[in-house]
Amino acid sequence: MLKYYNYDIVFAEIPKEVTLAINITNCPNRCVGCHSAYLQEDIGVSLDEAELRRIVELYSKDITCVCFMGGDAEPEAVEQLAWFVRKQFPSLKTAWYSGRPTLTDKVSATSFHYIKIGGYDASKGPLNNPNTNQRLFSVAPSGEMTDITQLFWRK
Repeated sequence: MLKYYNYDIVFAEIPKEVTLAINITNCPNRCVGCHSAYLQEDIGVSLDEAELRRIVELYSKDITCVCFMGGDAEPEAVEQLAWFVRKQFPSLKTAWYSGRPTLTDKVSATSFHYIKIGGYDASKGPLNNPNTNQRLFSVAPSGEMTDITQLFWRK
């Protein structure tokens, strides 16, 4: 069962989107230097379709995207919730921040408009560092993933 700790409206996680970022707990990745290590714990509120609807409806007129921050312990549940958002709120985009080095074969990229993959590596920095190992992709309806990480880099 997916659980979340909190959520917030953010402007930096997905370029050009006003994003409802939902912080999912029970992260199995254990990245050294993780800025949200508390999300490694099995804590929080159950995130099912009813709870997700409640949260999204609070902000649906103000946001353009819903981003699941984590959920690597249950990728199929993240995918199911992404499809729920796409069907119930068709004007909203969906995104997933995964800490895995590659997209798991348990989900389809087409379930999301954006996918971030890669665990945090302190020696390479976060997405706004040109040396980062993390990558943010825009996903076409065909499933083609285009790397848009450079949108985080200052020129």
